[in-house]
Amino acid sequence: MKHSSRLLFAALALLGGTSLARAQAAIDFGSAAGFSVLGGAGITFTATTTLTGDVGTFPTATIAGADNIIFLSGVNHAGDATTQAAKIDLTTAYTDASNRTSGTIASQLGGTVLTPGVYSAGTFAITGNLTLNGSGVYIFQSSSTLDAAANSQVLLTGGATADNVYWQVGSSATFLSDATIVGNVMAFASITVGTGTDVIGRLFAQTGAVSFAGNNSVAAPTAIPEPATSVALAAGMMGLLVVVRRWRAGSAGRSIAAA
Repeated sequence: MKHSSRLLFAALALLGGTSLARAQAAIDFGSAAGFSVLGGAGITFTATTTLTGDVGTFPTATIAGADNIIFLSGVNHAGDATTQAAKIDLTTAYTDASNRTSGTIASQLGGTVLTPGVYSAGTFAITGNLTLNGSGVYIFQSSSTLDAAANSQVLLTGGATADNVYWQVGSSATFLSDATIVGNVMAFASITVGTGTDVIGRLFAQTGAVSFAGNNSVAAPTAIPEPATSVALAAGMMGLLVVVRRWRAGSAGRSIAAA
């Protein structure tokens, strides 16, 4: 219940408002925008993972445990031409994010409240809650790693939206169990997702692998162009979360019955 509440809160925070004026322009993902997960050295789905958006990996096209994917939308492109084009556009987006002028902050983001801007550090860690408050673009530049402790959360308030949060990671990103991660993660190397962790955003690994421990979800966000669309999007997100929670509950029941 606690985990579902965190996911629901993060999804509803997506609806906080629109960005009418931004100090920074959004990062353009080009053809990669339709993907929820992109890898470079393969993708592993150890157990059930729910995806909203396409999945693909190149140059290593291996996707282990593909039968564990539940697509709410999107398809498995493996290493096809669509994935290859997306990886090229990802490189452009990664470079754009890394080249933005930034201000240096402390590595530990847990327990802080940040407003739109570009932030950099040698590494970033989230232990507890990171709150992003205000309508605009958030870019985090880590020279090395991005790590989230178990049960950590990224919370959106004051009009912040998941589509405008970007994590540019110089090496690898690791998210431990039951965390709620918000934003577009672009890791140069690998991404590791612990059991029960949910992502409202995208997970993009340029050269390394992406691995999921299971009971995960990744939902590629979409911008909200007009305030009038908020009600419709809220209904859609609520429906999505109900589907995920019912599926998980059903799976748990079947496992108990089988035992």
